[in-house]
Amino acid sequence: MPRRPRDPGVPYSPIEYFGAELRARREMSNLSRPQLAARLGYSPQRIGQIESGGSAPSEVFAQDCDAFFNANGTFHRIWKWIQDVDKLQVLPPGFPDFIERERKADGMYIFEASMITGLFQTPEYAYEVLKTGRAKEEVEQLVATRLERQEILQRDDAPRLVVVLDEAALRRPFGGSEVMGRQIEHLIEVAQLPNVTLQLVALSRGAYAGVMGAFTIFEFNEEQAVAYVEGHLGGQMIDHVSAVRGFAVRFDLIRGAAMSDDDSLRLLRAMLESP
Repeated sequence: MPRRPRDPGVPYSPIEYFGAELRARREMSNLSRPQLAARLGYSPQRIGQIESGGSAPSEVFAQDCDAFFNANGTFHRIWKWIQDVDKLQVLPPGFPDFIERERKADGMYIFEASMITGLFQTPEYAYEVLKTGRAKEEVEQLVATRLERQEILQRDDAPRLVVVLDEAALRRPFGGSEVMGRQIEHLIEVAQLPNVTLQLVALSRGAYAGVMGAFTIFEFNEEQAVAYVEGHLGGQMIDHVSAVRGFAVRFDLIRGAAMSDDDSLRLLRAMLESP
């Protein structure tokens, strides 16, 4: 007599949740694994692997389950959840919260000292920034996430962005001259968006308020502003009113040390034209 499959219990991940839902629907339909496998066109082993949470379903498999069980997109929604969680798992600690705030923000004040901010990076530049110490697949996932973030710049309700970059960030040759040339071209394009103000702090400036490091301030029309500071192993969201106010003051000081947006654009064009 064949042994009854072990009850997987409470699912602890989206993949296990997909498997539990599949098993529940199969049993409510009075189908064995081989019978369901035959109906869907998969092997019984494949059905078993997915039901146990030991293997992730494909998008086609999720769509097949929705069609067979008349599930109104339930399986495809769980499949999308699996993809979203997979993306979060490769992000550094604190960064999923950053992405969520970035998506909802009505305004952002960004200062970067050592590299171009992620919202303005080209795919090639982003790859060079992210590749150190990571597997190729992880880097590609992080780059894809970064490019998805940039979609907010094209929204009808795109946030207001004031971005200050240290000129040193533009002089550091991530990926060589070709990658940097395209990156500077992209910066020139982004700087001319109606919702973007881009300013540069010249290398000749010397000491100024930005030497302590990068940070971002998120503003919301109906919520309190928050600040984000990123470290080597993750980032920290700061919501204490006085601390956020302190970051705002520091950002004003940094802008005071920067060139105007017109002069910054001229410097970018000059860098692009120089050999």
